[in-house]
Amino acid sequence: MAKKMAPAKPAGMQYSRNGLDEETLLHLYRQLLRPRLIEEKMLILLRQGRISKWFSGIGQEAISVGTTEALLKEEMIFTMHRNLGVFTSRDIPLYRLFAQWQGKDAGFTKGRDRSFHFGAPAFNIIGMISHLGPQLSLAAGVALANKLSAENQVALAFTGEGGTSEGEFHEALNTAAVWNLPVLFVIENNGYGLSTPVSEQYACENLADRGLGYGMESHIIDGNNILEVYETFQRLSADVRENPRPVLVECRTFRMRGHEEASGTKYVPQELMDYWAEKDPIANYEQFLLSEGLITEEAIEEYKKSIKEEINENLEIAYDLPKVSGNIDRELDDVYAPYRSELPEKGNGPTTEMRFVDAISAGLKQAMENNPELILMGQDIADYGGVFKITDGFKEAFGGERVRNTPLCESAILGIGLGLSLKGYKAMVEMQFADFVTVGFNQIVNNLAKLHYRWGHAPNVVVRMPSGGSVGAGPFHSQSNEAWFTHTPGLKVVYPATPEDAKGLLIASLEDPNPVMFFEHKALYRSLSGLVPEDYYATPIGQARFERRGTKASVITYGMGVHWAAKLADEAELDIDILDLRSLVPLDYDAIRESVQKTGRVIILHEDTLFGGIGGELSAYIAENLFEYLDAPIMRSASLDTPVPFSSELEKDFLPEKRFRDQLDQLLSY
Repeated sequence: MAKKMAPAKPAGMQYSRNGLDEETLLHLYRQLLRPRLIEEKMLILLRQGRISKWFSGIGQEAISVGTTEALLKEEMIFTMHRNLGVFTSRDIPLYRLFAQWQGKDAGFTKGRDRSFHFGAPAFNIIGMISHLGPQLSLAAGVALANKLSAENQVALAFTGEGGTSEGEFHEALNTAAVWNLPVLFVIENNGYGLSTPVSEQYACENLADRGLGYGMESHIIDGNNILEVYETFQRLSADVRENPRPVLVECRTFRMRGHEEASGTKYVPQELMDYWAEKDPIANYEQFLLSEGLITEEAIEEYKKSIKEEINENLEIAYDLPKVSGNIDRELDDVYAPYRSELPEKGNGPTTEMRFVDAISAGLKQAMENNPELILMGQDIADYGGVFKITDGFKEAFGGERVRNTPLCESAILGIGLGLSLKGYKAMVEMQFADFVTVGFNQIVNNLAKLHYRWGHAPNVVVRMPSGGSVGAGPFHSQSNEAWFTHTPGLKVVYPATPEDAKGLLIASLEDPNPVMFFEHKALYRSLSGLVPEDYYATPIGQARFERRGTKASVITYGMGVHWAAKLADEAELDIDILDLRSLVPLDYDAIRESVQKTGRVIILHEDTLFGGIGGELSAYIAENLFEYLDAPIMRSASLDTPVPFSSELEKDFLPEKRFRDQLDQLLSY
C-alpha cells in the first residue's frame, strides 16, 4: 500500500549551494516570495467577494518556481491549479493575472475562463482544463515538435498524484517513451486529491516507479526544497535537450489548504498539518539564507514590502479596468478562427477516374507535399499503410518522422496533435474506425473544440473517421457518430459523398486552422468511383451541393444517404431535389432554404440513428424558419434506435434504406 506522507517527526531540510552564486540564491528567494504574498492577498479578496474562487498552492511554491527558473524562457510549460509560481517566474504582468481572476477583458480569456485555465503563448505557458490529465499529452506534442524541428528544447507538464490515475497519464507517458520525446513530467504529490488521501489513490510505494514500467527514467525529490528542485531540473533539462527522452519526477510536498478554499481541510489529521508546516519552503529557505549570511531580517522585510507594493499597484490597475460587457456577435465569432482558402474550389486541369478511397489518399498525399509541417499519426498507418491502405507508401515518400505509427492510445495522440499545433504544425489523426474515437472524446470536445474560444489558439488538427455500416462489421466498427460532434461548438464536421468531394474537402480540412472531424463512409471506399481533378483544390467547407434538382420534394442528406436517394430517384424516375449537405458544421442554410421554398416537401435522410440525429436539428430549423413554404409535414428517415447488428439481414432492417422508400412515397402523396 502507498505510504503515508509523513514520518513521526520531520527531519531538518538540507540545503546545498552546489556552486550557486549569491545572486541566484537571492533571486530564487524573491521568486518564492511573490506567489506566496499574492496568494495571501487573494485569500483576503476571496473573502471580500472580489474574486470567485481560489486554488491555493501555499506550501508548494518551490516546485513551480524551481522548475520554471531551471528552464529556458522559450520552453513551454503546462500548468495546473497550484502553479502560480510559474506565472510569476515568467514575469507576466500582475494586473493581467488579477484581471483574469476577476473575469475582465484584460485577462487572457475575455472573461470566459477562471483561475488558471488559460493559455499565455507569449509567455510559453499553457493552462489546464479541469480534467487534469490532458495537458500531459499536449506537452508531449510540443516535445515532438521540438524534436522534429531540432530546437533542442524541452517541454514540461505538471500533474497531481490524483491525476496519475487517469488514463491520459498512462497514454502520454507510454507514447513519450516509445517516441523518445524531450518532455519532463512532474507529479506534485501533495497528499490529497480533494479529500482523498494517497492511500486511496494508488497502491504502489512511489509514483515515480510508474515511469520504470514505461522504460522511463524517474526521480523522487523533496518538492519543498527550492535548491533541490532547481538543481534537479536544471540538470535534467540540460541533459534532455542533448539526449531527447522523457523523464518523470515525483515531487513530494503537501497541500496546506483545501482543494479550493470552500472545501477546507477538516479531513486532514492535525499531526500531518503540523509536520508539513515545519517543512514550509519559504521559512526554511529563509533560515538557510540567514545562516549563510546571505540575507538579513531587514532585507527580508524590504523584499516583502516591495512585493506587496507591486501587488497593490497592479490590483489598482486591475480594479480600474472595465468589466466584460456582453457582445453576442463577438462570442459567436470567436468560436472559430477566421479562415478563407486561397486554393481553387475545383480543379481546372485533367481529371482521373478514382475510387473514393484513392481520392482520399490522393488528397492526403498532395497535402503532405504542399505542407511540410503536416504530420500524420494513427495506428498501423506507416509500413502497413493503414487498415484501409489510404497511407500505403506514405512512409517511403515522406519518412517515418512525418508518417507515424502510434500506440493504441487515441486520447494521447489527439492531445499530441493539439500540442504540435501550438508550435505551428498541422496534424492528421486517423481513427482506425470512427467507433474508437470514444476513448479520445475528452481531448476533442474539451480541448480541441474550445481552445480558440477560450484564449485564441486554433488547433489545426483533422481527425479522419472511417464510419458507417452496410459491411456487416457489427456494433463496434459500424457506427455513424457524427451527431456527437455537431453538438460541440468549435468543431467543424465534414462528410463527403463523392470521390471529388472526398479529395477537395479533405484538403480544405487540412488547410483550415480549426479542428475538423472528417467522416468517410467505409462502404464507399471501394464501391464508388468518379472523376477527380488532379489539381490541388479545396472544396469549401459549409457549402452544400445539389446531387440532382427537382420540384416535387427535397431529400436533405449526406454520405451514403446521397446514394440511397439517387438510386431510388433513378429507379422510380422521381422529380426530386437531392441536397448533399457535405458539411454538417457549418451548415449551408441558404441551400436548405432554396430547396424547401421550391418543393414544399422535405424528408431528411441519414444513416445515424433517429433519436438525437442531426435530422432533428434540421427539422427544427425548417419548422421555425420555413414553415410557411411547407405543403406537408417534415419527415425523417434514419436507422433504428439500436446498436448496429452484425448479421446482414438484421443490418438491412437497421439501416433506413428500405423505410426511406415508403416514407418518400408517403411524402409525395400527402
